Amino acid sequence: MGFQIHPLPAEKFQHLFDLSDQDLLGHKARKMVVTEHPGIPCRVSLADAELGDTVILLNYTHQTADSPYHASHAIYVRQGVKTAQIAKDEVPAVLRSRLISLRLFDADHMMKDADVVEGTQLCDAISKAFKDPSVAYIHLHFAGAGCFAASVSRSD
Repeated sequence: MGFQIHPLPAEKFQHLFDLSDQDLLGHKARKMVVTEHPGIPCRVSLADAELGDTVILLNYTHQTADSPYHASHAIYVRQGVKTAQIAKDEVPAVLRSRLISLRLFDADHMMKDADVVEGTQLCDAISKAFKDPSVAYIHLHFAGAGCFAASVSRSD
């Protein structure tokens, strides 16, 4: 049983880069220039932003289900990047290089289990989680800050 990590779609966020700083506040967002590397993981490219890149920090609803786990948190997206094309069973470097929290959900969007692993162990942790047939999908979070990183589904 394989898995697929899903970045967020670029088209969902690129319009924000045309907004003024004042207008961004209305979207619970801020425009920033990256001054440290690594440290600003883009959820669209699933890569760390480079020094000098423009990013938007915004509140994003990553768990949209009508369940007790409905949730949002801050994420970064980079200007002018395309949605990452992640191969089946691939774990991008931005995830392999960090401590990652896995949250396992069933088809009713209820959390079945959770774990925290070093990113280098993420492939094995995802594969193990999907051995449980009741796990419908997984959300990955950067464990330190608790921010949503990406979603994961089963793949054939």
